[in-house]
Amino acid sequence: MLDEKRTVKASKFLSLVLRHQPEAVGLTLDEGGWVDVDVLLAACAARGRPLTRAELDHVVATNNKRRFAYSEGGRRIRASQGHTVQVDLGLAPAVPPDVLFHGTASATLPLILRDGLLPMARQDVHLSADRETAVRVGARHGRPVVLAVDAAGLAAAGQVFRVSANGVWLTGPVPPEWLRVRQD
Repeated sequence: MLDEKRTVKASKFLSLVLRHQPEAVGLTLDEGGWVDVDVLLAACAARGRPLTRAELDHVVATNNKRRFAYSEGGRRIRASQGHTVQVDLGLAPAVPPDVLFHGTASATLPLILRDGLLPMARQDVHLSADRETAVRVGARHGRPVVLAVDAAGLAAAGQVFRVSANGVWLTGPVPPEWLRVRQD
């Protein structure tokens, strides 16, 4: 079984190939972002990054952000969200809670307050249902700042929200008038 360091390394590599650069190991994701597990494992091994099915199962089961999901039956795998390659996760529109949260670094706050939340290289803006997750996300790149998003107001105005398998809320750009900085 993988130790903690190898688990993190494998998770980061899987994020790379299942979210951003499947071609790095010669993979082609289907339109929903899925790839056959056996094809993934063979591609990883062929590129000098061998991983057994048991190790892959361990990474999927222990990833604290639940970044990866197996299909029913476990024959295929995909990233739950965060793609920079074009995929259709097939997520149905969902009614969001009244308020969702976005964590960012304090250095990016002036741009966000001017331009709103943008997907940047990703397909969607990522939001969390709880402030604590937003703090953790924001802390990855500096001093965290949490923005509260008026999700109920946006939804009433026609904005579509979807929720991924791991509980991340996905939506399009969020204009600055729907944001407020959380000071608590």
